[in-house]
Amino acid sequence: MEDTILTSEKPSNPSPLDPPSRFICHVCQKQFSQYTCPRCNSRYCSLHCYKSHSERCTESFMRENVMEEMKLMQSDEQTKRKMLDILKRFHSEEQEGMDDSMDDDDDDHEDDSVLSEETVQKVLSGGPINYDDLSAEEKKRFQRAVASGELSKLIEAWDPWWLKSSSRTISLSKEGTRLIHPLAKEEALSSRQDDGAGDQPSEIPPGPDAPLPPVRKLISREPSPFLAVHLVDIIYSYCFTLRLYNGDWQSDAIGSATVVLNVSSVLGQAGQPETVLEALSYCLERTCSPEYRNMGGLQFGLGLVEDVLHILSLGGPALICLLCDLHRMVQAGEEELKAEKKRKSKTEIKSKLKLAEKKVYFIMCWVHEQPGEAWSSLAAIVRAEKSSALDCRAGKNLQIAELKTESKGKVLVEEL
Repeated sequence: MEDTILTSEKPSNPSPLDPPSRFICHVCQKQFSQYTCPRCNSRYCSLHCYKSHSERCTESFMRENVMEEMKLMQSDEQTKRKMLDILKRFHSEEQEGMDDSMDDDDDDHEDDSVLSEETVQKVLSGGPINYDDLSAEEKKRFQRAVASGELSKLIEAWDPWWLKSSSRTISLSKEGTRLIHPLAKEEALSSRQDDGAGDQPSEIPPGPDAPLPPVRKLISREPSPFLAVHLVDIIYSYCFTLRLYNGDWQSDAIGSATVVLNVSSVLGQAGQPETVLEALSYCLERTCSPEYRNMGGLQFGLGLVEDVLHILSLGGPALICLLCDLHRMVQAGEEELKAEKKRKSKTEIKSKLKLAEKKVYFIMCWVHEQPGEAWSSLAAIVRAEKSSALDCRAGKNLQIAELKTESKGKVLVEEL
């Protein structure tokens, strides 16, 4: 969001007939301004200055974006139930906090309540509630809770399907399609209780519905010798997207597919990395970019590398299910894009998604033909590259610490 705000502004393009204007940033008064706020025409030089130039301006901008996204979202029964559960948990936690310190300050806690009693009762009764139903004070508190990340704490942590025990028992047919084994009632009930899924279907993404064709029928030449490297890039981008969307990419197929294109060099930039280090370096660089830095930066990226290692350890069937799920994600993004009438750069995104769909399907067919021991060898390379990256990072930190220590002992200004 922050990166979008910054890059959406157009810096002045100098030309021989129109020399660049050299206005000082209205906020810091130190740097030359490169951007202009579209709402108040205030000139600023960086994202930091934009965020601090006017709280009223930035808050209204964010509010309009949130409202626009909420209008685009189709309200279905599953979405309503999720939001109702979140609001119920939020109210119950708030009520517990009030009860714990009721003796200290009753009046203050009553004022800090995010939702009025009338609104809470409406939520608890299961009735529909919209943003416009909130009072002015409730809207302010709701916006503050969204901006501070308080509401995100109420969302239950998602347990990735590749970390579940059932991911180690995925079976596929010789043609690559998933085998279905009917369970007895007792086995089905016990497995649901173990996974905590209740009456929900299995969280393991299903395999292909149709048999996978041989690679030689898809291309006339020999496949690239770097497809294993490209697979690492694709797995990383898939794990990144599912963790970003808490496993629910279906809620925003276009957004999810776009994230995959942004993180993956192979799918989004037509990249052809030739080493695992090159592939991981690009993915980690995108993870640490301003656009996704709030996800956790390098530490989050290294955790995703662990996800890649774990998925490779599951073998070919899990890889095919992953690629099949990614293929469905890209296809769903294409379908939603066709249904939308207005969207900037629709042609560019559409062509990228179409190309990504073909690449993912080709990689899936290639994975199906590889021997099982190929994935343990690839995992060993990924693990070695991760270790070397950590050693390099530790060495750089040590050098920085030594330089700081040396600088402390030097006299920077000599007395005359």
